[in-house]
Amino acid sequence: MPDLPTGTVTLLFTDIEGSTRLLQQLGEHYAAVLADCRHLLRSLFQQYHGHEVDTQGDAFFVAFARATDAISAAIDIQRALADQAWPDGASVRVRIGLHTGEPMLTADGYIGIDVHHAARIMSAGNGGQILPACQFPAPQDTRYSSQQPAHPANSFYRAREGSCGSHAVAQAIRCATGDAYRTGRCG
Repeated sequence: MPDLPTGTVTLLFTDIEGSTRLLQQLGEHYAAVLADCRHLLRSLFQQYHGHEVDTQGDAFFVAFARATDAISAAIDIQRALADQAWPDGASVRVRIGLHTGEPMLTADGYIGIDVHHAARIMSAGNGGQILPACQFPAPQDTRYSSQQPAHPANSFYRAREGSCGSHAVAQAIRCATGDAYRTGRCG
């Protein structure tokens, strides 16, 4: 696959939580909601220099040359989804998993344990969550909170209490509402 980053890359997987339930709730409007969601995610992937590797249904697999771009995209995705006015009172909640490693790049895309780790990390999450692997570097960007750095205090990127072994996950919890993250009263 041309133009995919090589060496150490950050792999990002997304999936809409409860997409079958959402389809049943929205009926014929689901196609437009899915198209809007895909457009929103793709625009943020592009803004942060992400490379779409694959997509299936409502899920994406994206690679980033810089870990900070990947986490910035993930945070902005969660915020944009929370701010979006969806039809019929629907809520589109996306789980995001991130893993930084050195997957092998082939003609068909990436392969290797790092791809499997990133996918499994994402699948452990719930809608609205960003789950980075434990060794994921903390961003130094303070734009996500007017009061404190993005890690570890900001609620979008707070490590879960407990040990963090090689296969464990640090959980980033995003605020439930747009007002909570704008005021810095997340929790």
